[in-house]
Order: sequence, then C-alpha cells, then structure tokens
Amino acid sequence: MPIFNQSIRRKIVGIALGLIVLMLVTSILSMVMSSQVGILLDELTNRYIPAYGHLARANIRSLERSVALRRMVMMKMQAPSEEEAYAARLREFEEADRKIDDEAEAARTLINAIIDDSRTPSDNAGLARIETRIETALTELRQAMNEDHAKLLKQVDDKQMTEVRGTLEHLDTLRDQFNQRIDTIRADMLKQVFASTRTVIGRQHQAIVISAIVTVLAAIVGFAFALLVSSGITRPVRLLLAGTREVEAGRFDKTITVSTQDEIGELAAAFNRMTEQLRHNERIRETFGRYIDPKVVQGLIDRPEVAIDGERRVMTIMFCDMSGFTSMSEGMTPRGLVRVMNHYFTVMSGPIRGNRGIIDKYIGDAIMSYWGPPFIEEDEQALLAGIAATEMVDQVPALQKQLPDLLGIRAMPAPCDLRIGIATGEVLTGSIGSELMMSFTVMGDAVNLASRLEAVNKVYGTRILISQATADAIGARLELREVDRLAVAGQSAPQPIFEVMARAGALTGAQDSLRTHYAEALAAYRARRFDEARAAFNAALEAVPGDGPSRTMLGRIAQFEAKPPEEGWDGAWRQEQK
Repeated sequence: MPIFNQSIRRKIVGIALGLIVLMLVTSILSMVMSSQVGILLDELTNRYIPAYGHLARANIRSLERSVALRRMVMMKMQAPSEEEAYAARLREFEEADRKIDDEAEAARTLINAIIDDSRTPSDNAGLARIETRIETALTELRQAMNEDHAKLLKQVDDKQMTEVRGTLEHLDTLRDQFNQRIDTIRADMLKQVFASTRTVIGRQHQAIVISAIVTVLAAIVGFAFALLVSSGITRPVRLLLAGTREVEAGRFDKTITVSTQDEIGELAAAFNRMTEQLRHNERIRETFGRYIDPKVVQGLIDRPEVAIDGERRVMTIMFCDMSGFTSMSEGMTPRGLVRVMNHYFTVMSGPIRGNRGIIDKYIGDAIMSYWGPPFIEEDEQALLAGIAATEMVDQVPALQKQLPDLLGIRAMPAPCDLRIGIATGEVLTGSIGSELMMSFTVMGDAVNLASRLEAVNKVYGTRILISQATADAIGARLELREVDRLAVAGQSAPQPIFEVMARAGALTGAQDSLRTHYAEALAAYRARRFDEARAAFNAALEAVPGDGPSRTMLGRIAQFEAKPPEEGWDGAWRQEQK
C-alpha cells in the first residue's frame, strides 16, 4: 500500500489528521442535529405555547368584558345616573372587547407563522383549521353581540329593566357559546403543542442516538485506521526484535523481509547487512577456531593488548603424547596416518575442551594445552586439568579398538597408550613469533616441567604424572600418590611428582592397598632402608601386579645394591640417570 511507503513521521501525522477529520465530522453532525432540535424548541416555546396562551387569555378577556358590561349597566340604572362612572365602565368594556380581538389575532398570527415555517415539521392542515375556527368564532361572536350591545344600551337608556335582563341573559349565552368554542379550539391547540413536544423529544433522542452511532463509527474507523498504520510500523519492529534475539543467541541466519520504505525499512535492510557481515565473521571465526582455540580468539578480540604486551599468570600446563606412535606409523600410508591422527586428536581434544581447557597446539602426536585465567578461575585450573587427564585415559580402551578399523587391519602391530604430564606455575602468555607469523602461547618453567613429566611416564610406566604445585592445588579432590622426587635438568632442587590414580572416592581396594604399601616403601627407600623398601614394593606389586612405579623402584634398588649411591644422595631421580 502507498501509505506504508511513507516515512514514520508522515504516518503518525496522517493518523492524527485522520482522527481530527473524524472528530470534525462528528462535531459538525452533532451541531447540525442540535441546531435542528434548537429550532424545534424555539418554535415550541415562542409559537405553540404563546398561541395557546393567547387563546386562554381570549377566554379571560371575554369574562372581563361581560363583567365590565354589567358594571356599565349598573352605573346607568342608578338614580341619579353616574355618568362619569358609566363612562369609565364603558371604556373598560371597550378595552376588554378590543383585547379579545387582539388575543385572537395574536394566536392566528403565531399559528400562521408555524404553518409558513418550512424548517420544522408540523400538522399544517390541523393548524389551518384551528386558525379558521378562531376567525369564524370571533366573527360570529362579533356579529351577534354587536346587535345585542346596541339593543342593551337603548334598553338601559329607556329604563326597560325587564328587557335589559333578557338581553343580558342572551349576551351571557353568546359569551358561554364563544368560550366553549374557544375551549375546544384550545384543546385542539394543546394537542398540537403536545405533538410538537413529542417531535422535539424524538428529534433530541434521535440526535443523541445518531451522535452516539457516529461517534462509535468514527472511533472504530479511527482505531482501524490507526491499527492498520501502526501494524505497518510495529510488525517490522517485532521482526527486528526477533532477529536481534536470534543474533543475541548467536544465530546469524535470521533475515528480515523489508516490506516498507520508511526508516524502519531502512533499519531492517541495515540489520540484514549486519547479519550478513556477522555470518561472514562467524565463518572466519569458525575457520580460525580450527587452528586456534575459539576462547583464545575471543580473548584476543576482547583484550588485544594481552597479545601485544603479554602477561605473567599462574597456569596449569598439560602435555599429552601417544606411546607407540613411531612404530605404528612406519607401515601406514600418508592418508591412513592422517585419518588415524585426526581421529586420535578429536577423541583426546574432547575432554580438554569439555573441561574448559585451551588447546595450544598439536606437535606431531602430542597435544599441548593449558588452563588458567582469564578463561577459568585460578583455583579450578589444576582440578580441571586432572579431570581432563582421567577422562582422556578412559578413552584409551575404545581408541585401541577403533584404530585397527581405521587402518583396515586386524590388529595393531604395537599397542598404543597415553602419557600425560601436568605442571602448575607462573608462565608468560602472549603472542610469540616473528613479524611474519605469530602464535598466542605460553612459555616458562611450568611448560618445560609438564613436558618433562610427560616423558618421565615412560620411566615409571605411568600414564598421568603431575607436579608438586598441581598436587597441592588439587588436594583431596582426586586420588593421588607420590611416585618419586624428580630433579629436572636445569633445576638444582628436586621436587616430588605424583600420579593421578582416579577420581575422588573411586579407588578400588587393591589400588588403596597399593598406595599404602608404596608410600611405606618410598619412605624406606629415601631412608636407604633398601631391604624394607624392597619388601614394601613387592607388597605393592602383590596388590596390583604390573605396577610400573613399583617395578621401577625395585630395579633402582637392585642398581644401588650393586653400586651404592654416593654420599649426599637425596633419593631423587635425575634425568641424566635416564
């Protein structure tokens, strides 16, 4: 519709003008009908009622004339005759007689005015009959009474009292006949007054009803018009709101149909362009997220200064490596190797991402990841890393079953397993690299220690080893056991290392017995009570046959029996001993 192509301002002004026009039409109609009722009321009050009043006064004037006539006769009959009083009564008689004519003529004039007024509905035929009857009654009265008046005055002058009384009685009869005719005319005139009153009331009621109907129709038309125009405004706004909520929820495939050419239509078109750009940016982010963790990408977008300047933070670093990869990959085709590695990385990346870890990079068959601010709270990072490691180890049996199918062979030439090292400490976070290419990563002793712990798993036959700081942060929320003291190359002070055995409360009775015997054996070993240590390590092996750390420590005791350790030996294992 053309109206929807107007600006919002024009639409609002159009609604206001439409409502004003409807109000004006309603007001004009009400005024016209009120004026018609006013005309009817004016006719009723200024013509009908006064005409009826003149007829009523004509009756009164007739009685006044009769009284004046009798007084006049009485003055004439007195002896001696009072001429002055007689003359005064004669004037009263003549005045009353004249007023009868005046009242009748005034009534006829008003009735004729009603008949002649074409603006008002009236019973013109009935009014005309009334006017004729008034004239006839007055004419007949005048003819009859004029003769009797002359006769009466002669009889009074001749002192014929008997004849005077007869003439007066005849005059009273004529007067009564006139008054009866006037009363009948008044009754008919009163009917006309009532009819006019009913017409006025009907017209007034009609005006009220029509005004109410027109007002309601104007309100309905105005509301429908306003609703039609406002819906053209609010519908695109609701679509924009729905689209905004979709965008707020991260869904950028919502487009809005541009149905108007006003400001909202322009806004809808701009919204579509924005969502198209957001979809484009999201595709870039998704593609980018395949190479850099999405949380890192978001962090770099939110705080680009961190990437430029770098920060020192306490973080937990994890290195994960697949044992047996070299022997497994020797006989694979490049396509088969890529398929196996992609599946392996997908399976192992799930627990890391699921526990809010950041995958830093894939190095050959190794995964480097980390936990820490601003992605998670500092007191949660060690626990989440430990839980992720246990979940990764839980995936190993299924992975071992899936690899032959992926390679298209019956059985793996060499078993594959995981080695995980976790360390907590202060590291440097930021963009590291050259002017041509940079990588957002972490650097520091904790990174080196985590890498060393991953490699040390091979020495102890373990899967998950963590540093002292990581173990302290985890506390009793995971089942840990101290394995040994490790002196990493480049560090003079050895530190305890721990194995993550299971989630809290998930140890079997054999594992609990293993941890108890191992702790006793480790204490004896460090005190150089090798016989006692050997017995305790053997007891640990009886609880869990094949326990890697127990076998490693028994082998080390055998070496010390052949060649005792030097003075100052602290019971720690150094990497150069590897």
